[in-house]
Amino acid sequence: MPATLLATHRVEKPWGRHTLWPGFADPAPDGEPVGEVWFQTPGDSTPDLLIKYLFTSEKLSVQVHPDDDQARARGLPRGKDECWVILDAEPDSTIALGTHEPVDADTLREAALDGSIEQLLDWKPVKAGDFFYAPSGTVHAIGAGITLIEVQQNSETTYRLYDYGRPRELHLEDGVAVADARPFVAAPMPGEVAPGRTILVEGPKFVLERWPGGERTVELPQGVTGWLVPVRGEGVVDGVAWQAGQCVTVTGEAQVHAAVGSDVLFAYPGRKRLEKLAAT
Repeated sequence: MPATLLATHRVEKPWGRHTLWPGFADPAPDGEPVGEVWFQTPGDSTPDLLIKYLFTSEKLSVQVHPDDDQARARGLPRGKDECWVILDAEPDSTIALGTHEPVDADTLREAALDGSIEQLLDWKPVKAGDFFYAPSGTVHAIGAGITLIEVQQNSETTYRLYDYGRPRELHLEDGVAVADARPFVAAPMPGEVAPGRTILVEGPKFVLERWPGGERTVELPQGVTGWLVPVRGEGVVDGVAWQAGQCVTVTGEAQVHAAVGSDVLFAYPGRKRLEKLAAT
């Protein structure tokens, strides 16, 4: 079947919320806060990409992810590049990306131990509509009061450097070893490459496009899966209905209808945009 509506998996987190986002049921007031919703591919496969929603009420840990080579040296399938589409943010919300100036391993380790790592980080204000791509090795932390969609390589290898005193495991030596602690430089976005087709990310690990409402024909190469993530609106892909808050995987050739006013993300692994993708 070329289109599959994915099931969701809710993840409780100490920094999560009891009020989520339209399309997601709120947890019980006396229950644990939900911080993430994952979209799960059926079966036992481990696809290249993972799509999540995040809901924050507190800062996430200061963390870093390995790249592919570093991960495989540990027997893991892949590293973790990731990107975030900000859906909503409180007026004072921030995300830390990189450090104010280059930091050596010893300084980073000591700062993580005494908590001064918070001052080393470059905390950037965020608002709805912002977009950030964080390659593996980027020291980062997502702040409080943010709702976002995360598109990432399918890896949960996270090295926590600092967690504000929460009683969770840290991974100081592993994290320092893979950290590229320097000022963050945003990768240029290709932008609109055709009417109604904007490229947010083009490689090296995946491509992420953004589309408005309309009709499209998508043809994915054999063995490649695409993830259709509606930010707003509703539609149908090869007979499978979807709406905001859901996610559909697509293989082969598919016809996508997105209602007027829709806002859709489309992600797939690879370094280059699809050639066979056209509005009709």
